[in-house]
Amino acid sequence: MSIPQQGGGPIENLGQLAAYLEAGSKPKSEWRIGTEHEKFGYCLERRKPLPYEGECSIRAMLEGLRDGFGWAPVEEAGNIIGLEKDGANVSLEPGGQLELSGAPLETIHQTCDEVNEHLAEVKSVADRIGAGFIGLGASPDWRADEMPMMPKGRYRLMTDYMGRVGTHGTQMMYRTCTVQVNLDFASEADMVKKLRVALALQPVATALFANSPFFDGEKNGHLSWRSRVWRGLDDARTGMLPFVFEDGFGFERYVDYVLDVPMYFVYRDGKYIDALGQSFRDFLNGRLPALPGEIPTLSDFADHLTTIFPEARLKKFIEMRGADGGPWRRICALPAFWVGLIYDETALDAAWDIAKRWRAEEREAFRVDVSVKGLKAEVAGRSALEIARETLAISEAGLKARARQGAGGMLSDETHFLNALKDIAETGETPAEELLRRFDGEWNKDFAGLYRDCSY
Repeated sequence: MSIPQQGGGPIENLGQLAAYLEAGSKPKSEWRIGTEHEKFGYCLERRKPLPYEGECSIRAMLEGLRDGFGWAPVEEAGNIIGLEKDGANVSLEPGGQLELSGAPLETIHQTCDEVNEHLAEVKSVADRIGAGFIGLGASPDWRADEMPMMPKGRYRLMTDYMGRVGTHGTQMMYRTCTVQVNLDFASEADMVKKLRVALALQPVATALFANSPFFDGEKNGHLSWRSRVWRGLDDARTGMLPFVFEDGFGFERYVDYVLDVPMYFVYRDGKYIDALGQSFRDFLNGRLPALPGEIPTLSDFADHLTTIFPEARLKKFIEMRGADGGPWRRICALPAFWVGLIYDETALDAAWDIAKRWRAEEREAFRVDVSVKGLKAEVAGRSALEIARETLAISEAGLKARARQGAGGMLSDETHFLNALKDIAETGETPAEELLRRFDGEWNKDFAGLYRDCSY
C-alpha cells in the first residue's frame, strides 16, 4: 500500500488531472524499471505472523534495518511505519507484509542487485530477532484472527470499508502478497498500447506466477487464491477495465473512471480523514462531506489513484499487478517478462497481436480461469500455456533487442532472468502445482516443510 503522495497544488480544472497523468511521459532514454515485492514475516518459534511490537516484531525489523543499514525512518503518530534510502522505500502492508518498493533503475541487472541487497539485509536482521520471511501469494495457514493490524491510519479506515463492499477485501489486505513492476510510457498513444497489452496479458503473468494454492490451512481449489481474492474485493475499483480497449481511450477517459471510484480518505496534517464512499467529483466542487468547502489538490488526486486496484494501473507510469509473491528468481523474472514485452516496439506490437481480437468477456473469463487452472486455462481457443510460451519468446526477443549488459559490460544481457519462467513453461507446471505436489509428497501434508523449504 502506498505512502502519502506528493502531486501538487489546488485543482482548478479537470484538465489538470489528465495533464498530471500525461506528465509521466518520458523519452525512451529515460524509461526506468521500478520493482516492488511483498513477503510474509513470521516468528520462527511459533510460525505465526510478526506482531508490530515485541522482540520478534515488525518494529524490531524496521529498527534493525534503520540502525544497521542506513535507512531513514518514516513515522506516523510516533510509530515507525517505513524506511527510505536512495530512491527506494520499505513499507508495510496491513497485516505486516514487508514491501520493498525499489528505486527507478535502468536494467534488470540493477533490479536484481537491489533485491539481493534488500533480502540480505532483511535476513541479517531476521536472524537476530528470530524471524523468517517467505514468498507466497497468500498466507497458507494463518487465520484472520491471528493477523495483526499495522498502525497506519489508512488501514483502519480501509478495513471497515472492505468489510462492507466486498467478500474478500480484508483477505487481500492482511493475507496476500504480490510482486509487481512499474514501467514508463513515451506518450498518450504509447500508454494506450502498453496498458491494453498489460491488461489483456496480465492473466498470463497470473498463471506463470500462480503461487497460492493454500488458505486457512487447507487446499483452496485455486492455483492463485490471491487472484481469486481480488475478484471479491470491490468491483468499483478492480478488474480488467473494458473501457481501456474502446476507441478514443486516453488520459481523459482514465480520469473519468478514477473520479467515479468511491474515495477512502483525505490526508491532512499527518492524519487520514474518513471519506469512505464519498465522491471525488463532489470534492472538486467543494462539496465533500468530510471537508465541506475545501477544494482538493493534485496530491489528493495522487492519493486517490493509489486506492484503485485494477489488474494494471495507470499513474504517471503503468503498474503490472497480476503476479503472486514468490522466491527470489521470480522476483527478478517479473520485471524481465514485462520489460521484454513492452520496452521494445517490435515486441510490443507482437504482444498486442496475440490479444487484440479478444472480446471483453473473453478477457474477463480468462482472468477468472487462470486463478483456478493456471496454465491450463483457455482464451479464444488457446491455452494459457501456449500463450505463455509465445509471450516468453517475444519477451526474450525484446530483451535481446535492448542488449543491456551487466556491470562493466562483462555479463550477459537480461534474457537469463526469464529462465525461471521458461522452466515453468517447459514443464507446464505452475509454482502452485509444485507446492501441491510437494505438500502431498515429501512434506507429508505438513506446512512445516513449506516454511522450511520456501523461506528466504
